[in-house]
Amino acid sequence: MSSKKPKTNTQLIESAPTAHSFINDAFIDVRGAKEHNLKNISVKIPRDTFTVITGLSGSGKSSLAFDTVFAEAQRRYVESLSTYARQFVDTLDKPDVESIDGLSPAISIQQKTTSHNPRSTVGTVTEIYDFLRLLFARIAKSYCYNCNEPISSQTVDQIVDRIFELPESSKISIISPIIRNRKGEYQKQLSDLQQKGFSRVRIDGELYDLSTPVQLDRQKKHNVDLFIDRVILRKQATADKAKFDPLRSRIFEAVETSLKLSEGLIKLEVQDKPEFDQLFSTKYACTNCGISYPSPEPRTFSFNSPMGACEECKGLGYFSEEPGEEAEEGEEETTALIRIYTKCPTCHGQRLRKESLFFKIDNFNIADLCELSITKMEAYFKSLKLTPREVLISDKILKEIKDRLNFLNHVGVGYLSLSRSADTLSGGESQRIRLATQIGSSLVGVIYVLDEPSIGLHQRDNDKLLDSLEHLRDLGNTVLVVEHDKDTIMRADHVIDLGPKAGSHGGEIIAQGTFDEIIKNKNSLTGQYLSGLQKIEVPKARRPINPQKVIKLNGVKQNNLKDLTVIFPLGVLTCVTGVSGSGKSTLVIDTLYALLMESLHKTKIPELAFDSIEGIENIDKIIDIDQSPIGRTPRSNPCTYTGTFSLIRDIFATLPDSRMRGFKPGRFSFNVKGGRCEKCQGGGMVKVQMHFLTNIFVKCDECNGKRYNEETLSILYKGKSIADVLDMTIDDASSFFVNVPSLAIKLRTLAEVGLGYVTLGQSATTLSGGEAQRMKLAKELSKRATGKTLYILDEPSTGLHFDDIKKLNTVLQRLVDQGNTVIVIEHNLEIIKTSDYIIDLGPEGGEGGGEILFSGTPEAIVKDKTSYTGKYLKEYLN
Repeated sequence: MSSKKPKTNTQLIESAPTAHSFINDAFIDVRGAKEHNLKNISVKIPRDTFTVITGLSGSGKSSLAFDTVFAEAQRRYVESLSTYARQFVDTLDKPDVESIDGLSPAISIQQKTTSHNPRSTVGTVTEIYDFLRLLFARIAKSYCYNCNEPISSQTVDQIVDRIFELPESSKISIISPIIRNRKGEYQKQLSDLQQKGFSRVRIDGELYDLSTPVQLDRQKKHNVDLFIDRVILRKQATADKAKFDPLRSRIFEAVETSLKLSEGLIKLEVQDKPEFDQLFSTKYACTNCGISYPSPEPRTFSFNSPMGACEECKGLGYFSEEPGEEAEEGEEETTALIRIYTKCPTCHGQRLRKESLFFKIDNFNIADLCELSITKMEAYFKSLKLTPREVLISDKILKEIKDRLNFLNHVGVGYLSLSRSADTLSGGESQRIRLATQIGSSLVGVIYVLDEPSIGLHQRDNDKLLDSLEHLRDLGNTVLVVEHDKDTIMRADHVIDLGPKAGSHGGEIIAQGTFDEIIKNKNSLTGQYLSGLQKIEVPKARRPINPQKVIKLNGVKQNNLKDLTVIFPLGVLTCVTGVSGSGKSTLVIDTLYALLMESLHKTKIPELAFDSIEGIENIDKIIDIDQSPIGRTPRSNPCTYTGTFSLIRDIFATLPDSRMRGFKPGRFSFNVKGGRCEKCQGGGMVKVQMHFLTNIFVKCDECNGKRYNEETLSILYKGKSIADVLDMTIDDASSFFVNVPSLAIKLRTLAEVGLGYVTLGQSATTLSGGEAQRMKLAKELSKRATGKTLYILDEPSTGLHFDDIKKLNTVLQRLVDQGNTVIVIEHNLEIIKTSDYIIDLGPEGGEGGGEILFSGTPEAIVKDKTSYTGKYLKEYLN
């Protein structure tokens, strides 16, 4: 914990400088914020402090932190750019706020997957891979991929000797590769070559006569080979090198010319005998096999460059089989099947061509290093022995690498490897990787805005993360964090609590100050949970385990799991816990879920490392309620996803006015012609082309954003049109449709999982991962339970306030009470303490994990001294 003593809000105000009348350097002064549900609030956020914004889900935390403070800082930065620069940058709208003083440049670090590009890895995102490429280009030793002997440079004499080893009467072409995979037109270079007497070139595989002008696309990469000479090989006069040989002299001169023009490279092509074609270099070549390498440079080790990428998989490292999709009930809903990945047989998943993989430092090639965990890689570089010359060359490069590895370890992702694809990371992992990158940049005077950085972290790792946030503050930055985590709130210098409820009932500042001031504020629901006035109760009794009703996995060796035999009891709530990277998702999602999908739903799955599975006959359905979006387009919304839209349309279609006009339920859909506004085609917004500026979306002036035409909007139910209903929050709609049982049940279930603040027509693309997951959970709850269903949830507490977790816990317990089984991967101790059974993995992450440390009740795990989870859970059971 930092030694810096937090100041109270009063002390900060008293200590604020008064020299500037228009800007108060001690605060970010927000006045009249009305973005989204914010109720014209004004707040002073202390600068150069660690400030937490907390409150119920949907209370307006992100609206204040991201959509107001960060958005305005970003907009001002963009406006400061030149007119020329602004044409390449999106124009940003001003947030709905009267004024903000005290802003400085801001960086947003949100819980979004860093990249969906399969070429993006942990190494590329953190820029460590760029430094590794530079390091290997400067000090790596090269080896022949054929005989594994060290490669040495070749002299002109050695190259000529190699040429004379070719069969008698070979018709050879000596070629200089003057341009290799570079953009440009090269008209001047080609013209100069013609004036020097050269006549033929091969450009991108096609032959050209230099006497004819050649037009090349300057935006495309080209390969240009210049033909230096063509000769027929005669060997009679070569036995005695002391004697003058005109042919040898001619070849020697051609080789020298080629090497000079191409900076040390020469191609040799033998007519009708391509097996004898060779590439020579004066820098790298195997004297045993005659294999030559181009001079190493950073792009030699880039899987995103043709110079380094494996030719088979083009640098991806694998081939993927696109899964099919099967439709389920409900509008616009599909369930993606499991994607099958196959390692590239040429590079074995290492992404690079074989030449690049035979450059090594201390017997490790660059791909080998990237497959180590970050923790092991840091240890490797600490123990690396280099020559004085290598130290001189690599000192600054190694410092950058070591610093970044240290930061990554410190934010709790040391179990990851640099080769890990960025699109497989969780939102929390992506955020912490970006955080480590920012710490490494050592910027000062910046506003960092973070969205729940504790997501996906075990309490042990959370302590490291908080140390990093305080370090960022101590460098001279303002750290503004949206968070619900108790430990984070306790360590903050300043806390802002929003509420009192969510959605239209939120958007107000309920309390602010230090942690001690918040817990004493009787108006703060957050404070009540922090002080213990309100709490989530520990169950009076745990559900008993029936040994005959279990699913048993035998010999699981998938990823880092160490030949585990695991028993999952049925009919209870099980929490799978453990430090980040210990193997929780591998066990539950990658293995258990995949095997049950294959058995129960005939889904094709990748090959798994396990011995056997028992007890599948005890369940009839498996459901993974994950955090993927509920729809792919802005037209998808909670109403369409949960099936409530069909019921609402039916109600409107049965009204007397609708019957009289012949309106059917389809009339009230904004996705089909008839009842929708045709100007915006039911979207409610119209895109306006802004030419040099970014396109903007404005309310449709025909329907005023209501999506429907006037005739459809004239049909009213209890005084509300179909558009008015879509604008209602789920809480308001529950009251409005209280007399329609089939609809009220679905809406009540959505409210019970903490989504009462979401509007029925809210675009699915604007929902967070946690909101999407709870939407799916509510949909499952509204179905008739079979009593033999197994539900899997991965960190359902994501984004939830203490009070929302209380609601979620009630819902999970109800699922189990109906006879179903719920397995939850979770770090949140409030959820863990209410479970019937815990499976704790560890002891560490990555290669140091994959073992079962404990299986049993929460009361038993707190007595187990080997379990980190038990250590932190102890105080929650008192």
